[in-house]
Amino acid sequence: MLEAEIHVTLKKSVLDPQGETVRSALQSLGFQGVEDCRIGKFMVVRLSGADPTQARAQVEEMCRKLLANPVIEEYVFQIREVGG
Repeated sequence: MLEAEIHVTLKKSVLDPQGETVRSALQSLGFQGVEDCRIGKFMVVRLSGADPTQARAQVEEMCRKLLANPVIEEYVFQIREVGG
């Protein structure tokens, strides 16, 4: 069994008001040096197949078609083998 860990975040060129609110709150709590904060989504998808190349193509398509909005978001993922 394979598992994909997918991180989706807003593109750098897109304003992230939620991230800015968190950055400001961290500074208010005394955490100095926080230059930027971006808020995103994290997903774990388990795949029944065992072919990493096929899984990579499938997850890429999932991200493009549903999991991320390619106009304003970017994504990265990694695939690893896990026990059943």
